[in-house]
Amino acid sequence: MKKLIGITAISLVMVVSGCKTTTPLKNTAYDIAPPAPYGALPNEAQLRWHEMDMYAFVHFTVNTFTNKEWGYGDEDPAIFNPSAFDADQIVAAIKSAGLTGVILTCKHHDGFCLWPTKTTEHNISQSPWKNGKGDMVKEFADACKKEGLKFGVYLSPWDRNNKNYGTQEYVNIYREQYRELLTQYGPVFETWHDGANGGDGYYDGARESRKIDRSTYYNWPVTWQMEKDLQPGAVVMSDVGPDVRWVGTESGFAGDPCWATYTPHGENGNSTPAPGLSKYEEGLNGTRNGKFWIPAETNFSIRPGWFYHKSEDNQVKTPQQLMDHYFASVGVGTSMLLNVPPDQRGLVNEIDAGSLKEFGALLEEMYSVNYAEGATVKADDIRNTGKEYAPENVLDNDPYTYWGTKDNVTASSIELDLKTTSTFNVIRLRENIKLGQRIDDWAVDIWESGKWVTVQKGTAIGRCRLIRSNELLTTSKVRVRITKGAASICLSDIALFKEPARLTIPAIERDKSGNVSISTSPQVFDIRYTVDGTDPELSSAHYVQPFALPEGGVVKARAFNNKGRRSDAGSRTLGIVKTGWTIANKKLEKVIDDEDKTNVMMPLKAFQELAPDGITVDMGHDVKIRAFTYLPAKNYPAKGLINKYKFYTSENGKTWEEQKEGEFSNIKANPVEQRVDLLTPVTARYFRFVPVDVIPAYDTSTDVGIAELGVIQ
Repeated sequence: MKKLIGITAISLVMVVSGCKTTTPLKNTAYDIAPPAPYGALPNEAQLRWHEMDMYAFVHFTVNTFTNKEWGYGDEDPAIFNPSAFDADQIVAAIKSAGLTGVILTCKHHDGFCLWPTKTTEHNISQSPWKNGKGDMVKEFADACKKEGLKFGVYLSPWDRNNKNYGTQEYVNIYREQYRELLTQYGPVFETWHDGANGGDGYYDGARESRKIDRSTYYNWPVTWQMEKDLQPGAVVMSDVGPDVRWVGTESGFAGDPCWATYTPHGENGNSTPAPGLSKYEEGLNGTRNGKFWIPAETNFSIRPGWFYHKSEDNQVKTPQQLMDHYFASVGVGTSMLLNVPPDQRGLVNEIDAGSLKEFGALLEEMYSVNYAEGATVKADDIRNTGKEYAPENVLDNDPYTYWGTKDNVTASSIELDLKTTSTFNVIRLRENIKLGQRIDDWAVDIWESGKWVTVQKGTAIGRCRLIRSNELLTTSKVRVRITKGAASICLSDIALFKEPARLTIPAIERDKSGNVSISTSPQVFDIRYTVDGTDPELSSAHYVQPFALPEGGVVKARAFNNKGRRSDAGSRTLGIVKTGWTIANKKLEKVIDDEDKTNVMMPLKAFQELAPDGITVDMGHDVKIRAFTYLPAKNYPAKGLINKYKFYTSENGKTWEEQKEGEFSNIKANPVEQRVDLLTPVTARYFRFVPVDVIPAYDTSTDVGIAELGVIQ
C-alpha cells in the first residue's frame, strides 16, 4: 500500500517547519545562560505529535467486502454495506490498547470515498449503508471526540476510479477532497500521504494504465501548504516529510539508532531526492545532524494485510508481539502507527479486540510502578547550582525539564541511589527535544557485588529510549553515562519499570514428511494445541511428541507454567505436505522443497525462456484446492517480487483451466506470504503458476523471486 512520494529538495524546504532556531530560553535566576538549541528542532505541532507516542490506522472500504488489499476502481458502491457498523466500538477497542488517536483511510486507491464528497459520485452516498445518507468520516471523528482520541485522515493520491487521473483536473479534485476533510470534521492531528501513484485501473470505466511523474504531478508543496493553512496544528506525513517521515518498512520495527533529524537523499545517491523513493535505509535510521527535524513513524498492521480478511483470523498479532513492536518503535524514539481493520460487520473483530485490550493491560501494568521514584540523584557535572538544571529533574516525569551540563561538557554521568534494592527490566531515557537531539552514545550500569556492571550501551536517545533487559535486574543503584555528545547534555528523564513476566510463544514447525513439532525456550510446564484454528486452553490436546498433519490445517499452541500463567498463542497455517510433488524442470525445484530459506531467483526474461508456460507442479494425486500460496524470496531490501499472476489447474496435465488472475497488492511494502483464495474449491492433480509481472527492485533489476509455492485445502 505504501510506495513513496518523490519531491525535490527545494520542495521540502518550502514546507518544512522543523528548522533551526537561536531563540534562547528565558533565565532570570542565574548568570549562566541556558544551553543554545542544537541542530534542527521540532515545531509545536511536532512536539504535540511526539507526545502521542502511538495511535491507530483504520483501513475500511470496498476492499473489506471484495477480500482485496487494493481495489481496481471498478467496485460497485452497492457492495459497501456493513451490517453492524459502530464507530464507537472501533474507537473504544483502539483506546483499550492505550492508543491516543485514529487515522482513518477516507479514500484508498480504489477511489471510493467514505464521506458524501461533492468531488465524485464514487462515494458513500451511492451505497446502501444508511440508505445513502451516511457519513462515515463524521462518525469516526465524533467517536474519537467522545473517547478523547485525536483524529487524522489519509487520502490516497492514486485514484483508480477517477476519469481525470493523470491530468491537472484530478490534482484539483484531490486538493478539494482534502479541503472538505480538513474543514468539515474538526481538528486533525495528522494528514497522511503515501506514494502509490499511477498504474492500471478502471478510471470511470476505461481499463487502462496511466503513468504520472510523481516528483512533479501533485506539486506537493502547494498541497501540503494548503493542509497546513487549514489545520495548523496537524503534522504532514509522507516518505520524506515535511513533518513526519515513513520509517521505510511495514514490518513494525524501526532502525536503531533512529534519528529524528533527516536529510533526504535520492536513489541516485546525491543530496537531491530523486523521483520515487528515497534510499531504503534512510527512513529506518534518519540522518545524524540532518538538516530537518523529520522524525519517523513506524507503521504496521495487527494482521498480515491492511484490510480485514477472514483467512487471517489466525494471524492476528498477539499482545506480546505488540509489546515487541512497541519497544522497537516508541522505544527508539519513533511513533507507533498500528493498523486495526474492521471486519465486514463494521466492527473490530473479537480476536483483534482481545489482543488490543490485553496489550493495553500489559503497558498499564508495566508503567504502574516507577522504581526510580524517590531516588537520590547526583551527577558529575551540573550547569549551575540552581534547580533549572538539577539532576533531580530527571525524576519528575516532565519531558522538558532536565539535568543540564556546562557547554563544554558533552560526556558525563548521573547516578540514582534507589535507597532500597529494586528489581526491574526496563529503563527509560529521554532528552529535552525542544533543545534538539544532542546525545550520541550512552551506557547504563547497575551496582552489583560492590562494582558497576554495564547493562547496555547504545546510540541516540531523543524523544524516548526504552532499554529492555532480557533478564531481571536487581540493584540499589543505577548509573547512566553519556559517553559522547554533540552538545551539552539535556537529559530529561530516567525511569525504571518492570515488564510483566511472559512465557515464550511456542514455535510451530513441520518437517517434509508432515510431522509437526512444537517447542518453547525455555521449557515450560506444558504445551496445549489445536489443529482447527481454535484458541488452545488447558483442556486442549497436550503436546508430548511430534504428530502427523500431512493434509495441513491451522495449528495453534499455547504454553502454560505451574504458576497459572500462560503465553500468547502461536499460530501457523499449513498447506498440504509436498512429499511426492514434482516439477519437470529441475532448476525450479526449490519452490516446492518446503524450505523457506531456499529460493528461485532469476531475471524475468531468463525465467520466461526457462519456463515459458510458467511453473507446473504435479502433486501426485488429486487434491481439493481452496487456496494457493506464494512466498516471496526472503531478502532485504526486497527483490524479485511478483505483483501480477495467474493460477491454472489440470486433472491430466494437458487440459488447463484458469482459476485466478490478479495482483499481489502492496507486496512491495509488505513482502509476506500471499494467499489466493478461490471462490469455489476445485479438485485437481496439477497446478500452474505464471508470473505475469514483477516489481523493479531497488537496483532496477526485474527478477522473479519465489521461495515457496503451496496449496491449502
